[in-house]
Amino acid sequence: MTAWGAPPPVVIDLGKSDTRKVLTGGSVAGVLGVLALIGAVTAFIDGEPVGGTIAAIIGIAFTFIGVMAVVKWKTISRPRKLIIEQQGIRLDDPQGMPWAVGWQELGAISISRTQERAVQLADALVRRTLVRVDLHPRDPQRFRPAHPTMEPLWEFHRVQNGYRLPLGDSAGFIGPIDQGLRTFAPQIYRGVIDEGFSVGLH
Repeated sequence: MTAWGAPPPVVIDLGKSDTRKVLTGGSVAGVLGVLALIGAVTAFIDGEPVGGTIAAIIGIAFTFIGVMAVVKWKTISRPRKLIIEQQGIRLDDPQGMPWAVGWQELGAISISRTQERAVQLADALVRRTLVRVDLHPRDPQRFRPAHPTMEPLWEFHRVQNGYRLPLGDSAGFIGPIDQGLRTFAPQIYRGVIDEGFSVGLH
């Protein structure tokens, strides 16, 4: 509890989570790329140009993904936090586009999730869940001019008359965000909305 008796804010470290995912994915892609390139060289030496060409293409593609993860690391790993507190909800993004919304400005807020459909064995073993926070202002005509940094989120993806903040493949965020919204905004919180399945994450 805080000094005034209010519950402490719920803080979701988005930058730390994104950094971990990018470094993990980039590392795996980089290793697979190098192994494929080694396989390509071996295939060419053994007189298998077709197999060597295919392995080389795969190796270059995966190596490129690994390199891009390193290149983009600084941008993705910038400090960003989603904060849910007594006054409202805000995105603390000093190097990007921060915003803050008071609860009284919103008519509804919810968490939406879409689970990736299993189209192959790997999908069934590691099912990914796309998580978003959807904010619906009481008066969009007044709200939008007052919050210009949120404009890229307006009616993003499937949302109508509202904003969608995408949090990526982050099923672990649902629990703390749900707790924060139940604590600080029970009057407008609409819960976790399951939007079904998708092939690939959008």
